[in-house]
Amino acid sequence: MTQTRIDRRFAACAEKGRPALVTFITAGDPDTGTSLALLKALPAAGADVIELGMPFSDPMAEGIPIQRASQRALAAGQTMKKTLEMVRAFRESDGDTPIVLMGYYNPIYSYGNDAFLADAKAAGVDGLIIVDLPPEEDDELCVPALKAGLNFIRLATPTTDDARLPAVLANTSGFVYYVSITGITGTAAPDADRVAVAVNRIKGHTSLPIAVGFGVKTADQAREIGRNADGVVVGSALVEAVRNSLDSDGRATQTTVSAVTQLVAELSRGVHAARSEAAE
Repeated sequence: MTQTRIDRRFAACAEKGRPALVTFITAGDPDTGTSLALLKALPAAGADVIELGMPFSDPMAEGIPIQRASQRALAAGQTMKKTLEMVRAFRESDGDTPIVLMGYYNPIYSYGNDAFLADAKAAGVDGLIIVDLPPEEDDELCVPALKAGLNFIRLATPTTDDARLPAVLANTSGFVYYVSITGITGTAAPDADRVAVAVNRIKGHTSLPIAVGFGVKTADQAREIGRNADGVVVGSALVEAVRNSLDSDGRATQTTVSAVTQLVAELSRGVHAARSEAAE
């Protein structure tokens, strides 16, 4: 597989001596237009990689904030085609920032695997995180995605031991997403010391960058996690910033985009300080 935007971005961040900031938003939350404006604003705010959630009605790993974001997006009429159109529109002005679609297999299966992979690649998608497809099902989507030129990113968790890691890593590319807590997103704060041990253990099995998420909400947490991780992933805090900016009818306001970008800027300062403080 040739080098991708994801490979180049993590390499560039490593060259600068800092982790990458990976931000998650849900496509179509709270509406397609606002979501696209937010997507376009993230890189300038400090996002190095963008995870774009594919709304789904029955998520398994998401906490309440991301569940609500999916519900808002679906209620506003978001579809897979609209999500891919958002990526295509983003690419008209940004050819460098990696975009990873994150979610569940059902919407892709309904769309049709071959059609989805072709349309995602044409739109400018760089990678996929499909949380409910285990390595045993790699022939279903993972291997075809790799052949299509898309990175397929796996999740490793605190319960993924050394015996299981080789299977998890077998067809993984781009980066490894380490889930810092046992449970659903946004429900607990990660323990930086335990995360450091886990990241170092996984690095013994792969040369891929390790990005850590599930529970990172503040710049201080991002700085702490970023001392050892190659990337810091923030999602629930950003979708909560969207929710808190909405009016009483759940509609976007003039502050919706800035509420998120201001938080991203704070998080970016945290990851930029991670290694410099560790070296002092």
